[in-house]
This record gives sequence, C-alpha cells and structure tokens, in this order.
Amino acid sequence: MHIENKPVIGLSCGDVNGIGLEIIIKTVGDSRLLEICTPVIFANNKVLNFYRKALPDINFNFAATRDLNRINHKQINLCSCWEEEVAITPGTLNETGGKYAVLSLVAAAQALKEGKIDGLVTAPIHKKNTQSEQFNFTGHTPYLKNLFGANDVLMFMVAENMRVGLVTEHVAVKDIVQYITRENIISKLNILHNSLKKDFGIDKPKIAVLGLNPHAGDEGLIGKEDDEIIRPAIKEAKQKDIFCFGPYSSDAFFARGQHEKFDGVLAMYHDQGLIPFKSLAIGEGVNYTAGISGVRTSPDHGVAFDIAGKGKADEASFRAAIFSAVDIINSRRGFAENRKNPLRKISAAIVSRAVDQGISELPE
Repeated sequence: MHIENKPVIGLSCGDVNGIGLEIIIKTVGDSRLLEICTPVIFANNKVLNFYRKALPDINFNFAATRDLNRINHKQINLCSCWEEEVAITPGTLNETGGKYAVLSLVAAAQALKEGKIDGLVTAPIHKKNTQSEQFNFTGHTPYLKNLFGANDVLMFMVAENMRVGLVTEHVAVKDIVQYITRENIISKLNILHNSLKKDFGIDKPKIAVLGLNPHAGDEGLIGKEDDEIIRPAIKEAKQKDIFCFGPYSSDAFFARGQHEKFDGVLAMYHDQGLIPFKSLAIGEGVNYTAGISGVRTSPDHGVAFDIAGKGKADEASFRAAIFSAVDIINSRRGFAENRKNPLRKISAAIVSRAVDQGISELPE
C-alpha cells in the first residue's frame, strides 16, 4: 500500500511527435492532481523538457528516478526509459515516434503488472509506426491482453452518462461477422458485468445488447445473426445471472436515449459503439481496458499530428482518464474490502436507506 493510500498512476508518453507529452504536462501541471494520486511519467528527461519549454506558462517540475520504490509522493515523477538523444519532429509520422512510444509503454505496462504502480494512463500511439517483430499488436488493448495473460478483454468507453463496450475492436468491416459468435458475446458480457460491479460499484448492473444488422435483423429479413447468435447468447448470459436485454436496433436505441436507462451497453463493432459514444457522451470520454488485473485507461482521441507541438492540444480527456483510473482503483479497493467483510456493505445500505427515509436513529 502506498503512502496515504494515494494511488500511483503511471503515464506512458505515446508518440513523441504527437500531443502525448503536451497533454501530460498540461494535466499534471495542475498541482491539485497530487492531492488524489502520485503521477509517474515514463519517458526521458530531454523529450520532457522539449515540450516543457514550449509551454512556459505551466508550472511544471519533476523528480527523476530509476527506482520506482523510491518515488516522491509529493511531486511529479519521471521514470527514465532511455538515455540516448531523440530527434523530436512534432507532427511527423516516423519510425522514431513509434520506437519510443513502445519503449515507454512496455516499461509502464511492466511496472503495472509487477504492482510498482497502481494504474496506467496511456497517451496515444499510432498503429502504423509501432508495428515490429517485437511489438506485433494493433494497439494498447491487445498488447495488454497478451502481457497480462488474459483470456479476453473488453474495450470499454466510459463517460458520465454512458458506458459502451465492444465485441469487436479494430477489425475490418468485412471481417466483423466472423467474430460475432455466441462464445464471444457471452465472454464480453461477463467482463462487462464484472467490471460494472467491481470497477464502478454497481451491485446489479443492467446491460443492453445491440443487434448486428439494421433493425436487429428485422426477424431474419435483414440477416440472421441477431436471431441465431445474439438472442441465444443473451438468453445464456441471463442464466449466468447477467442482467442483460436485447438485441436492440442501435439507431433507435440511441436516438431515443435508451442508453441512459442502462448501466452499460454492449455494441457489436467499433463504429456502432464509438460514433454514438463520441456524439452523446456527457463530459470527457475515457477508454478503459476491462478484463485485465491491472487498471488502464486512456483518452478517447489519437496522436493529433496536425496540432502537435503547437500548444493547442486539449488535455481534458487525458485528465478524465486519470480521474477514472483513480476512481476504479478506489472502487476495486472498496469491493475487496466488502468481500472480506460483507457487513460493511450491509451497514452502508442501511445508512443510505435511513437517509432516504429521514430516519434519525439506526437500528442496533
């Protein structure tokens, strides 16, 4: 347990030619952040100072360390991941940006796996320049799944008014159908259900499942997957005590605001879930990797090469990702405590009910 029970949050720098380091500096430059967590940036002194000089109005100081057992809980920390000089060219997609993004991510993710940090917030990487024989992954989520040895993971987009998980992630549209299987849907529902309970503190989460085809197949007239795969999966999940409903026609579902009546929504593919999420989410959206033992979040945007190095990047989603990571860590700690001592949970429920009913004295 860390000092004052304050979570230690690792921050990977993302593509060094993107907006990652800029939004990190803008976020942690607010000293109030130190009241809720201890930030550790995984990068290099020189690249950090490059972007620091470009943001002279931000009060930003850090303590460099190589030993994560000796971090300063009263200050921003830098964990140096490389020593050599790096040619930084903001806004450029090149091999350098990808190489050092991966170095930062690997170091930070390993620290998360080893329990040296409590949570990880990843700045954006670009899929094109991170690919290599050593890093053959399409993004953060499959890499973390492999690192943590998880059977399955869920890309889970969360905001103040909605939470949307995906059955398929970065898959070509022509290939989506082959991944829509009963086994995959049940696996994602199970992760979603458990995450809503453990990570978001919802005792009996209510989950909506979207259909694959327009009008959820229209009783088999527009594709049979909804009736032959998705409905049976929902039925089987209910038998496993997962409170889920559907399949819903996604256009009508979001247009009528039905997402606000559920604790979580399971979409079949990337754009089906991400377009309404980015259009309707209140507050800043956050990408959360559910299904691994560690806590990892990220902002819901990319490297933004078009504005990199210009001081224009908005750090709001990155800040929200840190807040979400801290909230999830604290929720998990509370969940673990309640499992150890169920009376804590019962007592909390009694107090809450008493407040609602205006009772001044609780039963002995």
